[in-house]
Amino acid sequence: MRYSKTIAPAGKDGPLLSVLSMSVFFVGASEFMLTAMLNPLAEAFGAGSARVTWLISSYAFAYAIAAPVFGHLSDRLDRRRLLLVALLLSALDGLGIAFAPTFEIAVALRIFGGLASAVIVPNAFALIAEAIPRQRHASAMGAVMLGMTAGIATGPALAGLLTQWIGWRAPFMLTSAGCLAAFIVGGIAIPARRVPGSPAPVRAMRWLREPLIVRPLLAKGLWNGTGVAAFLLSGEVLRLRYGLDVAHVGLSAAAFGIGLAVGNLSAGMLRRLGSGEARALVITTTLLIASVAAFYLMPLPLPAALVCLAAWGAALGAGAPLSTAVLASRSDRDKGAVLAAAETLNNVSILSFVPLAAPLLAVGTGQLAAGVLLIGLGAGAALTVRDALRSDR
Repeated sequence: MRYSKTIAPAGKDGPLLSVLSMSVFFVGASEFMLTAMLNPLAEAFGAGSARVTWLISSYAFAYAIAAPVFGHLSDRLDRRRLLLVALLLSALDGLGIAFAPTFEIAVALRIFGGLASAVIVPNAFALIAEAIPRQRHASAMGAVMLGMTAGIATGPALAGLLTQWIGWRAPFMLTSAGCLAAFIVGGIAIPARRVPGSPAPVRAMRWLREPLIVRPLLAKGLWNGTGVAAFLLSGEVLRLRYGLDVAHVGLSAAAFGIGLAVGNLSAGMLRRLGSGEARALVITTTLLIASVAAFYLMPLPLPAALVCLAAWGAALGAGAPLSTAVLASRSDRDKGAVLAAAETLNNVSILSFVPLAAPLLAVGTGQLAAGVLLIGLGAGAALTVRDALRSDR
């Protein structure tokens, strides 16, 4: 049985975008807030500083592995119901970690939380593609992605303050309450849809044989994942080059977060400027390569380095929703699987390029580290240009 989409008229999609933005906000906050809490968590669970990082890596690993599986299932099940169940489970997960009796149970719950997040993010963007007209995809996805940007940017700060004022359990209680609120509001705001009939098994993964999907999928995994990896190492560059302490490195990195937000909000404008997402992505990847290369390779004064970080963030902030819109529009009934695969490829690139570049940076060979990162960015940009040329035919 084929399904009918519920199309939101212009001006009527605010509640949907708000609840989806709220959902991904708490995913971003949950993933990144532990960076400010590692020492208190180590003390609370009696774990060493190295061991406690399993609370971060277990979440990320579960997310990366599970995303394609849940994405495939979401295309065959009720996407709305699946998202709501994942939000409810995320709320229970946060509550469970807050009162976990042992470190091992806390790690297991973080794995559980990663599985829930692997459902929430790709399904949020797939729901946009199904409920909102095609010409508004880029701007709508940018608006929702702004929620994740806000979660990533404010999660560590909120967690640090709440941990200092109340205790380490408070940030988990906050994310639990937020996911519960998103679950309640989502039940009202997310439009219902009829479940599509299951495709024949031989066609279930047909998108893997479609160059128009695989090419931008690989491109995004390379330039987005490498761009994030380069940012994760940028703090060490700031420390070594300008002699900044930890607090000032954190404040300097705020320029990147501001750029991300500006990029999220500019996605729709860039789509119109570039006459479509594929061409607009050529603009964003060019800006990304230029800003990363300048930051790593040029002897810039600190203000200029911060401008590079902001431009770099803007390129990623605009490029992510643009590429998501491209993938969603080309994947037909496989939106969940394709968008989930994009999440996994992003994480694979991060997990590949950080270990390659970090040792080079640590021994003072920053140019070699930049070369490794620019190889990944260049490969992604080349695929992006090729895709733009092919899509014009």
